[in-house]
Amino acid sequence: MARGLPRAMWSARELVDRLARQSPARLAIGVFAGVVAVFTALLSSPWATASGQRAPFVDALFTATSAVCVTGLVTVPTGSYWSGAGIATIAVAIKIGGLGVMTLASILGLAVSRRIGLTQRLLTASETKTTRLGEVGSLVRTVIVTSTALEVAIALVLLPRFHMLREGWGEAAWHSLFYAISAFNNAGFVPTVEGLQPYATDWWILAPIMVGVFIGALGFPVLLDMGKHLREPRRWNLHAKLTLTTSALLVGLGALLITAVEWTNPLTFGPLDVGDKVLTGLFAGIMPRSGGFSTVPVGDMHQASWLLDDALMFVGGGSASTAGGIKVTTLAVMLLAIVAEARGDADVEAFGRRIPRAALQVAIAVSLVSATLVLVASLVLLQITDWKLDEVLFEVISAFATCGLSTGNTHRLPDAGKYVLTVLMFIGRTGTMTLAAALALRNRRRVIRFPEERPIIG
Repeated sequence: MARGLPRAMWSARELVDRLARQSPARLAIGVFAGVVAVFTALLSSPWATASGQRAPFVDALFTATSAVCVTGLVTVPTGSYWSGAGIATIAVAIKIGGLGVMTLASILGLAVSRRIGLTQRLLTASETKTTRLGEVGSLVRTVIVTSTALEVAIALVLLPRFHMLREGWGEAAWHSLFYAISAFNNAGFVPTVEGLQPYATDWWILAPIMVGVFIGALGFPVLLDMGKHLREPRRWNLHAKLTLTTSALLVGLGALLITAVEWTNPLTFGPLDVGDKVLTGLFAGIMPRSGGFSTVPVGDMHQASWLLDDALMFVGGGSASTAGGIKVTTLAVMLLAIVAEARGDADVEAFGRRIPRAALQVAIAVSLVSATLVLVASLVLLQITDWKLDEVLFEVISAFATCGLSTGNTHRLPDAGKYVLTVLMFIGRTGTMTLAAALALRNRRRVIRFPEERPIIG
């Protein structure tokens, strides 16, 4: 028996290695689906609900997928429906989903063998978009150290404030830790029924959460590069510069436009003074990146704000981050290509670097596939619900971009609609290109190439 167990483990490792070499994307999706299945089973247990009764399968699956995919959409109120153990389970699912299954696979490999093997490096490189295998080890350390350190820092900042708001130290510590994990991982889950609305004008509560969401949405490769050249921003690579620049522009533009639209809305910004409007507007500008928190009822906002949120959610955050969407670098590359075409430049350039044409092709593919998925899901929900187009589009984009903002209608979805959003959240987290690779739609080699001829565009 002692000899059989190592053989079984070795056979399983060989199977995983073989699958990783043949199709790392399929392995990534399979492992991620397995994690969702585990947390679905846990949330389906009687101890996970406040009532002590089993949650319906569709609600357990939806919540587990939303937590593992760090989305934040819910079909049942988190603070009142789930028990303390259930909420703690959701927090663990958020942490695992934020780190990324392939990153965790490398961590486990490191813990067992004291080193990261080639297979684990390939898997993590696929998950984190790291191009050089030598960076994977340092990236894994950055993931663990940075995420944990920032979550602890956010929790420590929030702890005294929650205690000052008449919470006991134990309750304050739990709420601080949960919000810290949910913020850095861009999950958008809240442990109480009221959420963050009671703290809509509290800088002490909202500022750490905004910082955590913004940093978490940058992506671990950006944090790794910034850490290497902390005092020399000029040496940051192109990806880091594009991510930081585009993210800052989107946050600033989003906050400005949403504040302008909602300035006189009596149901949202209207009753607030100027300082509180600025805080609420900044918070509303950052959250669509994939944070998913809200301090004012999203359902009471103007439809123009919904449209702005749709656009910001669809773009999302940085690559290999806890955020979703098509990613800010995808938008940046396409905008740079438009500028280059308008100028008549043959090359797409930024920050003294030339962007390869293959990057533009991937950006276009990601955008079109994402838009198609949003379109198809919207058509399905329009058929099975009595919702208006703006309501459907908001929920669909929020699910696909793993954002979690909602007009307050998610709980009214029929079971079929919940399954549609569950699939969207899963695809949004695993990535459209990863899914395409898993279906063997990429890396097709051609022996014979046809003659080139340019069609008329426009």
